[in-house]
Amino acid sequence: MKRILPLLILAGLVCVSALVAVQTVMAQDAITKLAPEAFGKLTRPAAVFVHDKHNEKAKLEDCVVCHHGGKDGVIDRTASTEGTPCSECHKVKPAGKATSLQRAYHKQCIDCHRTKGKGPVACGQCHKR
Repeated sequence: MKRILPLLILAGLVCVSALVAVQTVMAQDAITKLAPEAFGKLTRPAAVFVHDKHNEKAKLEDCVVCHHGGKDGVIDRTASTEGTPCSECHKVKPAGKATSLQRAYHKQCIDCHRTKGKGPVACGQCHKR
C-alpha cells in the first residue's frame, strides 16, 4: 500500500495537468475576437482575431512570442504567461508609467505586424465595423 499511494498521487497530478492543458487549448481555439472584459464598454468593435488561424498563418509555435512575462516594465521573452489574462499585468488605467492594457495590445500586435511587414496596422483593419 505504501508503494501504491505515491503512484496514485502521481497519476492524479498527471491527469489534472492534462485536463488543464486541454482546457487551455480549447479556450484558445474558441478565440475569435479580442475583447477583454476589463475594457468594459468598447468604443470600437472588438479586434477580429482567430487565435489558431492567426498563429498557423504567422507560423507561430512558441506561445511566449505573444504571451510574454516581465517585471518592472522589462519584457521577459523566456517567461510565458499563457493562460493568464493580459489585464492581470496591464491595467486599463495603470499607475505611473506602466503600460496600459490598450497600449499593450496595440504595441504587441502592430509592432509585430510592422516588423514582419504583414498584417493589419490601421484601426479599421482590426476593429471592423
